[in-house]
Amino acid sequence: MKKHISFNGDIIESFDSNLYTNRAFKFGDGVFESIRILNGKPLFLDHHINRLIAGANAMKIEVSPKISESSIRKIFAELCHINKINESGRARLTFFRAGEGAYQPTTNEGSYVIEMIPIEKNSFDLNSEGLIVDTFKLMQKSLDQFSKFKTLNSLLYVQAAIYAKENSLHDSLILNRDGNIIESSKSNIFIVSNGVLYTPPLEDGCVGGVMRMNIINIAIDNNVKVYECSLKPQNLLIADEVFLTNTIKGLEWVRGFQNKRYFNDISKKIITLLNNKCG
Repeated sequence: MKKHISFNGDIIESFDSNLYTNRAFKFGDGVFESIRILNGKPLFLDHHINRLIAGANAMKIEVSPKISESSIRKIFAELCHINKINESGRARLTFFRAGEGAYQPTTNEGSYVIEMIPIEKNSFDLNSEGLIVDTFKLMQKSLDQFSKFKTLNSLLYVQAAIYAKENSLHDSLILNRDGNIIESSKSNIFIVSNGVLYTPPLEDGCVGGVMRMNIINIAIDNNVKVYECSLKPQNLLIADEVFLTNTIKGLEWVRGFQNKRYFNDISKKIITLLNNKCG
């Protein structure tokens, strides 16, 4: 017997049952990676694959031996060709527990989906207008073994992004239960004081961003000191600069937090070094 469902009030044949029964859709049972494509190739793919596998292992999702950097790189090349992405794009690699079941899954085997869209700029360009940000206080991020991964349970980030839009902000900053600023709705955060970079440690609950890791390495390689330490809102109020990092944008400088205004000298230096590394 053919299976039927109701979609937006209409009874339709479920031609692809996996779309409506997969655990990513029903339970947010999976992890994902946002990946930047430059010069037609995925950037930092090895770092993304390593974090994806670590996240899947933490969630007890079985990772097939077929999911390797070489196999995923081959698929990326094919998709870039089919989608005519010869230079720049953004991709999402979603890995989720396959099969059905309720809270108790019928299997721990994993499935994955890769999607991508083109982007105009084939480099990381510093935003000309600095971002205006503030803290998001309606929810806090809990600290657990999944905090550093990008899971499909993204309600906190969705609400933080909605809050930013409703309050005419470019982004909002997420707090942990200790009141520390740990990240934004879509990025990791760095502050600059006296030429030194400070960023929250993973122990505070921030996502272990691939771009975050690469910015730290780039700074250290170029004799810029970096410290991982907890950040309170008052630390931002006495900082010289604040910038946000993620894989797609690279680096975005913050112009204002509450009544504080910032420069972007170090931000310009770091994004130049990033482009030199990725060029």
